[in-house]
Amino acid sequence: MERFVLDARRLLCPLPVIRTQNRIRTLEAGDILEVVCTDPGASHDIPAWCRIHGHEIVETVVEEEIRIVIRVGG
Repeated sequence: MERFVLDARRLLCPLPVIRTQNRIRTLEAGDILEVVCTDPGASHDIPAWCRIHGHEIVETVVEEEIRIVIRVGG
């Protein structure tokens, strides 16, 4: 298991989801991806995409920036 960070700050919908999708395609099951973004819609869109595609949301922190930690599913 490895941990990665995706910087999706200053990107507007749908780019944070698209960048997350593209990055997860390159990872192994069990890897952790932390997505850092500023688009408020991403706090709903990325978890919804993860549910559909079998990935687990480990943590979501919404402050000045949004941090979504994802465990890649198999």
